[in-house]
Amino acid sequence: MTSTTRRRRPPVDEWLPLSDALVEMKITRATWYRWRNRGYGPEAKRYPNGRLHIRRSVLDAFMDELETA
Repeated sequence: MTSTTRRRRPPVDEWLPLSDALVEMKITRATWYRWRNRGYGPEAKRYPNGRLHIRRSVLDAFMDELETA
């Protein structure tokens, strides 16, 4: 009997839809666009379908920055 060990893969840095990110940040869409116009907030990527997505690691870093401020 041979023992096989499974390697755990590191978590994938997923792209979250803007609506999910807004829920996590506890802000409204209007606040998001106000922040965006002022150059504040996490960087977002616009997909070809026009929807905005935010990378998980960028959102987490932004949230950590808010907590320390």
